[in-house]
Amino acid sequence: MELLKTILAVGAGSFLGGTARYLVSLAMKSFSKGCPWATLAVNLMGCFLIGLLWGVFSKDGTESSNWALFLTVGLCGSFTTFSTFSKDALLILQSGNIWGFVGYLTISVVVGIALVALGYFLTH
Repeated sequence: MELLKTILAVGAGSFLGGTARYLVSLAMKSFSKGCPWATLAVNLMGCFLIGLLWGVFSKDGTESSNWALFLTVGLCGSFTTFSTFSKDALLILQSGNIWGFVGYLTISVVVGIALVALGYFLTH
């Protein structure tokens, strides 16, 4: 039963985060000519928000609570996966693993873009 509550919390947060992302893209549609300003905006907002939430929940030891998962994994995760990527990268850096940090960033960005290109080219 506890697992079901957790899944529902993450799902509800995901619904709200995805909806918020779509609303931001609609609101910024006229500004986004030639540059993905809406994507940049949600990625940066998501990074700041997940940093705040992570700080609050890690301070009181409730990182695994349903409320924390609702807000971080659900809301921030669906608002932008970049926020989760950035938090994970910082965790690697904080652990002192400089090469792991550089490798994670390089692989994520370079291979991520390459896979987007591959998927695109496979369909055209």
